[in-house]
Amino acid sequence: MTALLFPITIFVLAILVGFEVISKVPATLHTPLMSGANSIHGIVLVGGMLIAADATEIVGYTLAFVAMVFGATNVVGGYVVTDRMLQMFKKKPTAPKAEAKG
Repeated sequence: MTALLFPITIFVLAILVGFEVISKVPATLHTPLMSGANSIHGIVLVGGMLIAADATEIVGYTLAFVAMVFGATNVVGGYVVTDRMLQMFKKKPTAPKAEAKG
């Protein structure tokens, strides 16, 4: 159980620090920062895989699964938000003008 205390402590501290950092971001900056943070969430996925590789108990597997689900959700969500943000800057196609008869 002592060997598991250190990873759980790191996990809890990461949650607290992440919450503290995100809560200080103004709403106008949240979308651009989320789109730029996809690489960080990729690191979370790799960390979850490393935890799963070393896990010997169900708690380790559960923490790894939760980390990978949250990381994957954030990566996909970041790309969706980025795509929506970029769609706002594209010009809308204009309808062709009708020819005047007569």
